[in-house]
Amino acid sequence: MSIAATLLEIVAPVFLVVAAGYAAVRFRYLSDGIIDPLVKYTVSAAVPCLLFLAMMRVDLGQAVNPLALVSFFGASLLIFFAAMVLSRMVWRRRPGESVSVGFSAIFSNVVMLGIPISERAYGGDVTAAVFGIIAFHTPFNYFLGFIAMELIRRDGQTIGAALSKAATTTFKNPLMIGLLLGIAANLSGLALPEVMVSGLDMMAASAVPVALFSLGGVLTRYTLRDEVAEASMVSVMSLMIHPGLAWVLTSQVFGLPPEYVRAAVVLAAMPAGINGYIFATLYDRAVGTAANAVLIGTVMSVASISFWLTVLGA
Repeated sequence: MSIAATLLEIVAPVFLVVAAGYAAVRFRYLSDGIIDPLVKYTVSAAVPCLLFLAMMRVDLGQAVNPLALVSFFGASLLIFFAAMVLSRMVWRRRPGESVSVGFSAIFSNVVMLGIPISERAYGGDVTAAVFGIIAFHTPFNYFLGFIAMELIRRDGQTIGAALSKAATTTFKNPLMIGLLLGIAANLSGLALPEVMVSGLDMMAASAVPVALFSLGGVLTRYTLRDEVAEASMVSVMSLMIHPGLAWVLTSQVFGLPPEYVRAAVVLAAMPAGINGYIFATLYDRAVGTAANAVLIGTVMSVASISFWLTVLGA
């Protein structure tokens, strides 16, 4: 099988499910009102079950590689500040708006797209490494975003208020709750009843397809606006520069094993996620750019993800 055919076999099914959700809502086969309950189910129930089971079953010693984390989040930090500077210098954004743009550039869609893409490309070989990064993804990004926003905007709060808001938002997040409970079950050696595990497995099995389908439905709500150029910059940062930095750090600087290189690069290569839009609306800063980054990045990622899978030898 050719490389192109192999990549098509990996990437196409994922984006076909996204396209199905988009078409179903766009052409009114399903009403837009059904999407919010699907997203709520995915984020509050199915994906937390998936993350709980993954963290309960994974070898934590293998999953959490400090150098892989330094590589991924070090690259995220560089992208955050680079996007902020470009937003400020090129697009003349106000300080708070530039923080929102930087946040959109680093909060990639690692759950809805990163998990299915990595599993289809590498199977169970990268599962531990993928979830080792995902466990820190939400807290790192929210703490960075909230603290930067509260410190830099003119009507900002104290650093203590920023830390409190970051902690509250992070640890009330259902995804974070699922991760933490899974880690607790893993460390304690807790053996759940088989009937409970089977039920959780059924819920977890629905997470990826429902997440992808509902993502397609959500994308129908976004339309291209005046901030297309800046949103395209965010997408290039997310899809090309972030994974490029992650690749250099994991493979060239630290010489990590292939599973950590692949996990870091694939997750870094995901497009901007809905959390960037949520953050922007929370502060009413650069909302149009954040919305467009989700739409433009998701479309562009079909090609960019194929490129990175080729580089990594999917």
